Amino acid sequence: MRELVEFVAKSLVDHPDEVRTHTFDRADQTTIELEVAEEDLGKIIGRQGRTARAIRTLLNAAAQKSRRRYSLDILD
Repeated sequence: MRELVEFVAKSLVDHPDEVRTHTFDRADQTTIELEVAEEDLGKIIGRQGRTARAIRTLLNAAAQKSRRRYSLDILD
């Protein structure tokens, strides 16, 4: 799942070499933290959060196979 988030984020930003992801496992959920360059933050979030919501939807759809919950945190 981490690779999926990285791939989508690198495809959207101007500085793909500055995309970083970190994963944290909790009891029944895995949190993926996404970190991008300051000037690319708007491209990841999108207008009214639509792009971020779309990335989260993709993540949840891919997670259905593994039967595990994933959440995405976008760090600024």
